[in-house]
Amino acid sequence: MIPVQHIHPMLVHFPIVLVILLAGVDTFATLLGKSVTGRSTLGNVSLVLVLLSAAFALATFFFGGLALDVAEQTGFHSDIAETHEMLGTIVAVSTAAYALLRAFLWWRDARVTGAGAFLFPVLGFAASALVGVTAFYGGQLVYELGVNVTKIAMN
Repeated sequence: MIPVQHIHPMLVHFPIVLVILLAGVDTFATLLGKSVTGRSTLGNVSLVLVLLSAAFALATFFFGGLALDVAEQTGFHSDIAETHEMLGTIVAVSTAAYALLRAFLWWRDARVTGAGAFLFPVLGFAASALVGVTAFYGGQLVYELGVNVTKIAMN
């Protein structure tokens, strides 16, 4: 059985890739003058990406909390972990809220065009930057502090 603290690092790559892919799709479509909202082909693709991003962000957040609990039970504490947890909370909540907004726009078949359409790529790149900063702190936890990583003896 997989230890619960190892599920977070297995899941974390999905929201990273999906958020970046969402930003790319929304940017490409918007530059072509296509709507990424409503029930169009690109609207459907964009909606699936944002829903998957939110689902994986929430799951990653949940298992990240469990992984931190395991680390703290062994006496670990770090300001880096607190920063990573805070940023992870922001990613999970904001991604879920954005997914709800996009689902509402899709359900209403609201097609945002013109200058307002550029809001979606901007939000996508902001989310990508936030995910990147969160990942940076997560990398510090693993690669600099060795949190929840088994050390292998080298002979």
